[in-house]
Amino acid sequence: MAVALRLGALLLFLLPPVRAAEPSAEPAPEPMASAAGPAAPPETRAATRARPRSGPAPVTDVAKLCVCDLLVAQCDVNCCCDPDCSAADFSLFTTCSVPVVTGDSRFCSQKAAIYSLDVEANPPERIFKLIDQVNPSVFCIHTTNYKQALSFSSPEMPTSENFDQLLKQFGSASFSAEPDSWNMNTDAQNPSDTNETYRYKYGVPIQTVDAFLRLPSPVVSSWCSDANPAGFLLNQATKCIRSLSVEKCGNIEAVSMLFYINSSILAVPESNQVVNITVHSIVVQSLNGMRTLLNGSDVLRLPMILDELCINIVLGVSYHITYTDAGEIIEAAASFVLGAINKEARSIQQSFEISFTQVNTKPVPLSGNPGYVVGLPVRAGFRPQGSGIIQSTNKYSQLTILQSTSNQDCLAAQGARTPILFGYNMISGCKLRITAAMKCQPLTQTLLDLLKGQSFPEFVASFGNSQAQDVLDWVPITHLHISEQSSCQIPVSLEMEVKWTKYGSLVNPQARIVNVTATITTTTLKQLPSGRERTIPITSSVVFTDISSPAEPGYKAWPTINAKLPFDFFFPFV
Repeated sequence: MAVALRLGALLLFLLPPVRAAEPSAEPAPEPMASAAGPAAPPETRAATRARPRSGPAPVTDVAKLCVCDLLVAQCDVNCCCDPDCSAADFSLFTTCSVPVVTGDSRFCSQKAAIYSLDVEANPPERIFKLIDQVNPSVFCIHTTNYKQALSFSSPEMPTSENFDQLLKQFGSASFSAEPDSWNMNTDAQNPSDTNETYRYKYGVPIQTVDAFLRLPSPVVSSWCSDANPAGFLLNQATKCIRSLSVEKCGNIEAVSMLFYINSSILAVPESNQVVNITVHSIVVQSLNGMRTLLNGSDVLRLPMILDELCINIVLGVSYHITYTDAGEIIEAAASFVLGAINKEARSIQQSFEISFTQVNTKPVPLSGNPGYVVGLPVRAGFRPQGSGIIQSTNKYSQLTILQSTSNQDCLAAQGARTPILFGYNMISGCKLRITAAMKCQPLTQTLLDLLKGQSFPEFVASFGNSQAQDVLDWVPITHLHISEQSSCQIPVSLEMEVKWTKYGSLVNPQARIVNVTATITTTTLKQLPSGRERTIPITSSVVFTDISSPAEPGYKAWPTINAKLPFDFFFPFV
């Protein structure tokens, strides 16, 4: 028994002393059962396993970050995080200008450096604490997995060796700067999105079975780039130069008709319904510029070499897309201009255009986008009961005025109209010869048709690009009648006033029509003796009034304050 006690004491003497446990960011190991005490309960072990793992090490060390350190190798006053300040400097501080230094506040958990002054100490000293700060927001960032965004990388400068690679990567209308590790499986779609109804929206690239509808355009220089997508409802027109020679004309896809019609368009995005591009017309241009329209447009004409000439090369493509109000493409057509080059040519100029028309509507030229452009026609139309706007049946659906003729005969000028151009004050007229045989009622109707036309519109588009289905974008025409008290009144003048205002930003204001008034003035038709004649003038005019003009001189737009500021109001600034 004594020997055993001596051996136990010797073993205890040889064992190293037990050190106190140091704090660690890692979870402590599970305590094991020993003779000294019982094992930890199962609840404690489960809580230890369930403890969340700590996030990755922060990229920014807030303990070394100091935003008030402005002077080099000098102590900044009241900058408690300035490493150039000594304890003697801290004793002279009155406060800490930056008490808390943190990294990105959007992180879920991050370190925060706390600076304060212990003014009760003698001398006063700085107190520094490094704590863990938790973001209470549910929309926080757990970790930064895009390391490239944490620092600025110098862009790669173009050289003769890498120019083609950079042009291929950044030469298109859109490109991605995200790393390849961000690419996700696009086939696995969200189940909640499977029943969503897809449709094209304004500006969205028109998709095809292989990519998108191409509308070549110049990039960086005047050379053509085929990576420009055509946007839905974006009327575009581009011109660019394509390198070409007679020897290689059959090997360049971009000069062949097949390149522009071989890919079908998706009726709506992310669908299996396709719309084939049909050939609407083919125009052949000779070397001297003469153009001829071919009768048959169903024949595919591919580039070929004939007598040292390369013929049937594409000089121009014009797409026309027909769509529904639900954003679905139902028809696509292409018109081509084909030409030829000789062996001396090394390049050609190509032109591309795309336009859109809603189904069951007629294409109408716009008068601005969105505001009216001075000199373009004012658009007008009708509105049947319970439907949208039906634009005028005259040419280009315009608001028109009586057109003067050389002989000034009103009866001969009947039916001659000219469009009203936005911003142009106009006046026209003619002379009407009245005889004793003319009756009042038929003459009144004839003059009304002369002044207003066969079908005077009811509405005017407030913007140059107002659509027929947007009824609120159309302004009704107000009709006024000025007459005398008599048995027979005939109209002698039509005066229209168009009030417009500047709409939108002051940098780029848009002209918007807000009111249109049509005033008919009549006069008394007196009975003439037999064999006598009378000539009266018939006039029609239109006036544009800018109601957004500045106030008249002398009008006090801003109230004045008759008060005197104190002499030190701007102290310490002069």
